[in-house]
Amino acid sequence: MNHLFKVALNWMKKDNISSSLSRIYTKSHHISIEGKPDLEVSAAKAFKGDPNLYNPEDLLLSSLTSCHMMSYLYCCMQYKIEVISYQDHSEATLQVNPDGSGKIVKVDLFPEIIISDSSQIELALSLHKKANELCFIANSCNFPVYHHAKCSAK
Repeated sequence: MNHLFKVALNWMKKDNISSSLSRIYTKSHHISIEGKPDLEVSAAKAFKGDPNLYNPEDLLLSSLTSCHMMSYLYCCMQYKIEVISYQDHSEATLQVNPDGSGKIVKVDLFPEIIISDSSQIELALSLHKKANELCFIANSCNFPVYHHAKCSAK
């Protein structure tokens, strides 16, 4: 079964008489998804974007981190593991080549999970592999995703 997702992007040239194309061709733009608030986006600061706005790399990493969490919670539900809390502080490594091209070469996830039953910690940790196999976003990426998970019981 296929599901279709749609995004509308709107960018306009700045009305500016600056001779610098990097100033005329601002990196900031709006992304619209029907029924949701618009998202103001720019390039990363390193690429002359607005550092106060989300950038595509932020959004890709957020998508992957969020999708992994939802896949993980699904796995825990199947194994009857009660998750009390889930936090993650993920990192993406972007490699930029001399010609200006680049790509994400790896993502590291650092999930910290608290579950209710200490006898399930080992199982809970092992489910990150299964969650990665189920994660729609991870399955769409051509870079490795590493999991540095911690789990405790409360």
